[in-house]
Amino acid sequence: MKLEKDKPVERLWNGIYVENPVFCLILGMCPTLATTTSATNAIGMGLSTTAILTASNLMISLLKKVIPDRMRIPSYIVIIASFVTIVEFLMEGFTPEIYAALGIYIPLIVVNCIIMGRAEAYAGKKGPVASIFDGLGMGFGFTLALLLIGSVREIVGAGTWFGFKVTPGIYEPVNLFILAPGAFLVMAFFVAIMNKLKIGAARRTNWDPTENGCTDCSSCAKLGFCSGKAAVTEEAGKKAEEVQG
Repeated sequence: MKLEKDKPVERLWNGIYVENPVFCLILGMCPTLATTTSATNAIGMGLSTTAILTASNLMISLLKKVIPDRMRIPSYIVIIASFVTIVEFLMEGFTPEIYAALGIYIPLIVVNCIIMGRAEAYAGKKGPVASIFDGLGMGFGFTLALLLIGSVREIVGAGTWFGFKVTPGIYEPVNLFILAPGAFLVMAFFVAIMNKLKIGAARRTNWDPTENGCTDCSSCAKLGFCSGKAAVTEEAGKKAEEVQG
């Protein structure tokens, strides 16, 4: 089923799966690798980023016609930093343990490339409703990715999940997974799974490179997944002969 572009469901699905910021776009690697030592920390970072991303997307979308083009990046940074400060104070007051565990990575959300990227690529061009759901989709996708990585690292590296013992007594935790190398290993594992799923889906849907008027298979991103490759190449060859003739 093809979802209608810029609709709420499409924006949510886009952020969670199609353009997952961690597993597909490989963005936000600093907090992803540093804060996923446990599922609790992962949830804390993911939800705080989601709140900031959604709020900043909405505000930037509402102010896009007011902000001068040459001042958009500084303006975006000020807006994002304001929401980061609000979320930081709320976390310090209501979730002090998570706030202490995440430490410097909460203020660093200001320069998180996921938030700035969505502001520049989407919220600064689209309406408020679409921007809200784009922020929610990207935020949920980021949170899900962090939760998966954090859960694997905590279970394998400590034998617990959200602080509760989940492995049998004879299990010896693999401390490597709590360290930086473990973060890279788990990250690579999930990226490989995502690539496998997306490539498999591409082959099953039998993409047509002519859907956007493309006639050049040599530069087509869908090369290898299309049964119409030969026909398109033949058509391009005929046009080239006509031009030369």
